[in-house]
Amino acid sequence: MAVKIYIVYYSMYGHIEKLAKKVQEGVNSVEGAEATLWQVPETLPSEELAKLRALPKSIVPIIHPNQLPEADSFIFGFPTRFGMMAAQFKAFLDSTEELCKTQRLAGKSAGIITSTSSQGGGQETTVLTAITPLAHHGMIFVPFGIRFAYSNEFGNVKEVKGGSPYGAGTYAETEGPTSIESMHAFDHGYYFANITKQLKEATA
Repeated sequence: MAVKIYIVYYSMYGHIEKLAKKVQEGVNSVEGAEATLWQVPETLPSEELAKLRALPKSIVPIIHPNQLPEADSFIFGFPTRFGMMAAQFKAFLDSTEELCKTQRLAGKSAGIITSTSSQGGGQETTVLTAITPLAHHGMIFVPFGIRFAYSNEFGNVKEVKGGSPYGAGTYAETEGPTSIESMHAFDHGYYFANITKQLKEATA
């Protein structure tokens, strides 16, 4: 049976959604792994979204907290707000309290992808602060690692690019993800899927 990986995200301007789809491609390139895309519910009223010039929501289905235990692992994606996850995703995690009390997600692995509007906008702090709810759930955070920085593509210091050892990322000031960010996201999905398979086999 294939390992089920849920890619759960919030995206206002489409950057995280594009990144999530690249991660999905990476996961699905691994034999015995299957990724499904999910969105978390929007919390802002339509009038406010219009003022912010947010893009219309895609047809990716909305997830309910009770669906989370069905997956073997997760990749969570969200834009940065003041160096932390966007409030919409925080609201979704706040709604998982019952799952936390019963530890129904304990032992499941999780990765994180994010976006910022600038180089100092929180590509790393956003992930670091997002690890806290994972710890409460007893989940296992799986970072991507530093190896991306040493490849010919990622090691190019002349091009601005998102992503870090903590996970794939993109800059929202571009149309992105760029080709380099897309490669990072694909590799993130590929790596994460293999880790998930190993963990599931070890606990079978």
